Formats: sequence, C-alpha cells, structure tokens
Amino acid sequence: SSLCHTPIDNGSLTDITSSVSGDGILSWKPARSLRSGSDHELFFFYEKLSLNQNVHFPSNTTKTIWDNGSYIVDHFSAQGARTVQAFWEQYLLTDELKGLLRDVGNYGWEDSIEIPSNISWTRSLPTRFQGMFAYDLKPYLPLVMFSNNNINLQSTSPGTTRCTLDRLDQGKGYVNDYRETLAAGYQEYLATLSQWLQSLEVKGLSSQPSYNLPMDMEASIPFVDAPECESLQGHDNIDGYRQFSGPANLARKKIVSIELGAVFGKAYSYTIPELLFAANRAVAGGVNQFVIHGQSYTGNYPQTTWPGYTAFIFYVSDLYSPKRPDWNHGLQAALSYMSRLQHIQQQGVPRADIAFYNKQSATDPNFGTVYAPTDLIDEGWSYTYLSPDNFDMPNAYVEHGMLAPQDAAYQAMVILGSQNLTQLSITKLESFVKVGLPIIVAGSVPGLYPSGMQINTGHTPANNELVKFLNNTNVHHVAEGEISQKLNELSLKPRVGVRTNGTWYSTWREDKESGIAYAYIFGDLVAATGEVVVQSKGIPYFFDLWTGARQAVLNYRTNGSSTIIPLELAGNQTMVIAFADKAIRGTINPAIHATQVSSNIVGYGPVGDGIGLHVVASSDPAFVTSSTGNKITHFSQAPDSFELGPWNLVLEHWEAPENFSDATITAVKSNTTHQLSKLVSWSDLPYATNTSGVGYYSTNFTWPPESTTSSAHNTSLGAYMKFPPVLNAITVYVNGARLPPLDSTNPTADATSYLVKGNNHVVAVVPGTMWNYLRSILPEIRSSGREFSSMVTLPKTDNGLIGVVAVVPFEIVPLKA
Repeated sequence: SSLCHTPIDNGSLTDITSSVSGDGILSWKPARSLRSGSDHELFFFYEKLSLNQNVHFPSNTTKTIWDNGSYIVDHFSAQGARTVQAFWEQYLLTDELKGLLRDVGNYGWEDSIEIPSNISWTRSLPTRFQGMFAYDLKPYLPLVMFSNNNINLQSTSPGTTRCTLDRLDQGKGYVNDYRETLAAGYQEYLATLSQWLQSLEVKGLSSQPSYNLPMDMEASIPFVDAPECESLQGHDNIDGYRQFSGPANLARKKIVSIELGAVFGKAYSYTIPELLFAANRAVAGGVNQFVIHGQSYTGNYPQTTWPGYTAFIFYVSDLYSPKRPDWNHGLQAALSYMSRLQHIQQQGVPRADIAFYNKQSATDPNFGTVYAPTDLIDEGWSYTYLSPDNFDMPNAYVEHGMLAPQDAAYQAMVILGSQNLTQLSITKLESFVKVGLPIIVAGSVPGLYPSGMQINTGHTPANNELVKFLNNTNVHHVAEGEISQKLNELSLKPRVGVRTNGTWYSTWREDKESGIAYAYIFGDLVAATGEVVVQSKGIPYFFDLWTGARQAVLNYRTNGSSTIIPLELAGNQTMVIAFADKAIRGTINPAIHATQVSSNIVGYGPVGDGIGLHVVASSDPAFVTSSTGNKITHFSQAPDSFELGPWNLVLEHWEAPENFSDATITAVKSNTTHQLSKLVSWSDLPYATNTSGVGYYSTNFTWPPESTTSSAHNTSLGAYMKFPPVLNAITVYVNGARLPPLDSTNPTADATSYLVKGNNHVVAVVPGTMWNYLRSILPEIRSSGREFSSMVTLPKTDNGLIGVVAVVPFEIVPLKA
C-alpha cells in the first residue's frame, strides 16, 4: 500500500470523542478553516484485542484452554505477566515440578518479542501516560500511528499514514513521550515476571528485552535478571553488543547472555569456526554466556524423511546432534573452548574505559554501529553505551573522577553531536562533571531530546541549561575520530592498550577475591602482530582456552605500572592473559623472563629456574635480552622446516539409509581411499564432489629430518606441527597419541614430546559438514511434508584439509637465571 504523509497544523489536534453518540454517530461541525485552503482530517481509533497467536491450531473445538492455539499476552503492563503466571500456576506447575525447578532450574526465559500490531498498545497506557507527563495522549494519537508497531518484523509495513506537525520537532516529542510510557509498562511486565520466577526459587528472568519494539532498549535491560541478545539480529557487530552490555553491567547483571549461531541459509553448513567467530565477537562486546541455536528432535516424525525433522524449514543454522560429522570429531573441543571463555568472562567485575551517552527513542533492532570511527579501537580503548535512563541506577555516581567506580569504572564519557540530551540527563551530566568526570563532545553540538511535556505543561526547552553544561571547563569538544587524542591529552590510558598492524579488541575483568585480573584480546579478521600495554603490575599468564593450560608469560617488559606483552594473532584468534597478585598455584614460574627477542625465536618453555628458547633455522643469529639484563646471541642448529606428504585419505561418506523414512539412523557410512599429492577440498576430488562425512588423513615422516647436520644431532631439538586454518574441525594423532586440541584459527602444536627417532606416523581426522550431500538429494527430502528444492541455490562448503601441513623444527636454547 502507498504511504500517505499528512502534515498537521500545530495546535489543531482536538479530541472530539465526546461528540460521538452511544450508537457510534459523530455529531460535529468543524470550525472555520484555520487558514485559507486548509482542511480537516478525521481520525478514528478503535481499541480491540489483536488475537495474535504464538501457536496456530485451527480447530472448532474450544472446550478447554488447550483447544485453540496459544495467544500472546499483553507485554506493556503487569497484567500480561500475571496472565502468564496464572496459566503456569493453574495448568503446568505441579508441586513435583516446582520441586524439580527448585533443584535444577536456572532462569525462566522469553524469546525476542515477535508481536505484530497496528500500534503497540495496552488498555492502561492512556492513564499511565497522563500520570507520567501530565497531559492527555488521545489528541496526539494520529502522531503515534506510524512506525510504532513491530519495527523489525513490520519494518516494511510501518503504517499507511504518517502525520507530522508543522513545528520544529514535527511532533516527535509526543511520540517520544508515548514510547517512554510504553517502556514503563513493559518494564512493569518484566519486573512482575522476574518477581514471580524468583518466588519459584529459580534465578529469575532471562529475556531478550525490548528490541523489535519502539522503545529505548538500554532503558529496559536492567529490569531483566539475565538479559540476552542474539547473534541473528546482532549480526556479529561488536558495537551493537557494547550497546547491550553497558546497561547490564551497570545494573550488576552477572550474566549477559547470547542466543548464538542462528544464521539464515546455513542449516547443515554452519561450521565450528563460524560459531566461534560469532562467540568471540560477542565476548569482545561484553557478552559472557552462550546459548547455542539449536538442537532438533532426531527421531522419526510425520511426513518427514531422513535426516529428520529440520526446524525453520531447512534455512536456519544449526542442528547439533550425532548427525553432524563433527559431533564426535571436534565439537567437544570447541564447546570446551567456549566453556573456558565463558567461565573467565564471569569472573570478577567487568571494567570499561569509556561510556558513550546513547539515547534512542526506538533502538535499531539490527544493532547498528553508533560510533563508526576507529580511533578508540586502534589504541585499545574499551567502551560501552548507556542510556540516560540508566543514570538513575544507584551505581551511576562519580568518585575519583570515574563514573560507576565500583563497576565499569569509566574514565570518561563521550557524547556524540548526533545525540539529543534529555532534560533530566543535563542535570545528571552537570553533577558528573562537577565532581571530576571528563566529558567529551565529539562532532557537532548535541540537541535537546524532544518531549511534548516541554510544551504542554509550560516548560520551556532547557536551552540555557544545555549551553551552560556545554561551556563547562571539564566538557571538551573534539571532532569525531579525535576522541582518543583528547583522552591522551587528559593523561588517561586504556586498561589494555594496543599497538598493532591489525585490529584487536579487548575486555578487562578484575576479580579482587582471587587477586587475578583477566585481559581478553580478540584479533579481528586478519593476522596481525604487535603488543598490548596493560595497566597492571601483576604476574602475567597465558590461559589457553583450547587446552586449559596456564603458562607464565616468558617474554614481556614493564614500564612503571604497565606491562607490555608482544603478541602475534591469526585472524579471529583470541588470547586470555591473566595478571595475578601472586604466583598461581600449580604453575611453573621461572626466576627470569625475556624482555626482547628476535623474530627467529618462536616459542618458550620453562626449564628449571630458566627458560628454553625455541629457535628456528635462520641465516641471522637469534638474540635475546633477559629481565636480569643478560644478552645472548645464538646461531640456530635447527634444520629447515619441511612440508608433509604425500597423504593417504580414507574418506568416510555419510549418506541416507535405504529406508529414506527412517530418521533414527545417523547415516549409512562407507569408505573410499584417495592418494593426495596436494591437499584440496573434497569437492575438487573425483567421486567426492558431493561428499559429506569424515576424512582420515595419514602420512609419515622421518625425525630428525635427513637435512639435520651432525652438529645439530648434539643439540636439543623439538618441532611444531603447523596445519592450515581449519574449515570445520581437526583432531591430530602422532604415533597413535592424540595431540591436545588445536586452535582452529592457528592450528599449531608443539609435537616434541610425541616424536620418536626414525619413522613417525601422523593422522588428522577432519569432519566436513552434511550440506554438500544433503544438497545433492534436496528434491527428495521432506520435513513435516515440506520440500526444499529451492535451497539448492545455496552454495557448497569446502571440506577437508586445504593447503600445506608443515613441520617446523627448532633448537631448544637455555636461558638461565
């Protein structure tokens, strides 16, 4: 339908409901035209139940509550929450079930709000509005009937008529007041659900709050016990997650959850590295709990063929079950990685360097970036966003020049020129500045956040207060992109500063109880080298998220109160560095460490009180400076690195059972054998172009290599095994012993202790996705009677090992204390 834009004379909106008779007849005579050529518009508004259903069950049977589908409750008042409570209490929660919930229950959970409507509404809204803003909403209903439904699901159907007033804000102030009232009712709904759930002795409410509806999401997040976002709508955008985690952390929510891994067009083709990519980016934005999407029923189902019932019409990732070839070949290692990362990110208190003021009338449901320049990221500044509605929380005070000193401990606040300041926020911001919080205004001058109350109750816009605030000596004005420069001028430092030729994100958590702080560093997209400059004097340790190993950092230097650690990160690789007040029990802590090394020293290990340097072959000497000031130069005796191959590939094909209706079968498996001189995707192999399943790659090599010189035989040699980036998962065995899990972004392992003199046998177990095979038989597949042949346009995935596997020998050179 075409959109109609109706401009309205300011002040002309009049409620004439009293002129409508009981039988619905309007008796009203318009006044003389307001000006020559103008006319009148009549708007009629009717309140009715939407009868939206979550479960549609077409039936003429209506004897019981179970017979006619499942209806959506009112989300904008406590009444909707009480309706949910009453239903559960009456029909579901037996005493036995309540006992089980007390024993094992975690949170009650509500998904993102997918309620369509004409206008988001509840019966009590006009009364609540009058109480909040001291004027009547009804005359302004024509202004709120556009783009105030579900702004995500109905983004292409915002309404048919858009009305604006011929005044500066076009009437947006009245819309803002309506949305704030809507949010107040929604917050009452959340609080009521939370109280009921806690009365059942579970932890409370976990919910995906507010977004999709026309409200300021950041204002409502504190009303949820474990707020949850999602990668589907968050689009893996770190800035979007910062908008979500800021209010949650200020409200001291220990859990900031994410529904992770739902991607359109990726059913049966979503890989483990893609899942970890989404997880790592979410953590960089402040998330600390993963809820993975999803797990389907795997048995037989009506009108359904193998591989079984597939939720979301074969379109949304993913279906975690033994029907994924990686279920027993790498998924466990990835889940262990995620559990360790999640555990670390739930320790202590999350800190952030900078708070961005962010007032949205209606939050972008796709979590778009608010601050696009990279000046802060380039130097390692961490930041989150806060709505001025969050300033009312008891933790939002300034002490020692920091906002929320017991929580994020923000060193400064940034207000973008594109933002509008609410009248109440100006008062708060003035109080923050007065006690020493630096505030930086970036870009143009921010405006005032429009509210109808400013006009309707005789309040004049707070221009004078705004000007006074902006002229405060502790309010600094810079161009967008120059915030970091001003922070440096103010002698502030990021907690985890970075100097790198790529892009690194970080988080910082402090656990005073254990005396350990944690830096999480995430390398974005491409490989990069550099160093982190951490404002801590604690003993640094690498915590390996893949293996669980904790090892003292053996190459770093200190400068005053900061610790500087060189790093090399592959694209999408992560690193956790712990800083401990005292040596961590169970770790080896050499008396010395390196402070400067050459590039041909590629690794370290503790040896007694000293360090074993891993020095690879090079025409240049290796050099190292130790923390005691000793300098060593050494020519490595290590032989050159060499490529492994040729390879024998036993390809285990996973295919449909003969009885295509039997979904209980994981797969019918058969083997083919291939000799490979080069490692290429299965889809490039004859007879394997549509293969799904598991590849077993094997080869042999001699150790030490024949190129080893006689003098090198008298040295201590070791070797790394270096695999190409993992497409899905990999498990490696050397001489029958399994190596620890490999980092999928940088699959390298110190294999020294696994090698024997002479012949060594290597096996790499590499699962693919199921998609390539399923794609080849899509026209035959059914799920609940549906067919999916249109999905064949989705591309195949590359499977297997692609690239070069190398052995990198090194000489172990002792650096003694």
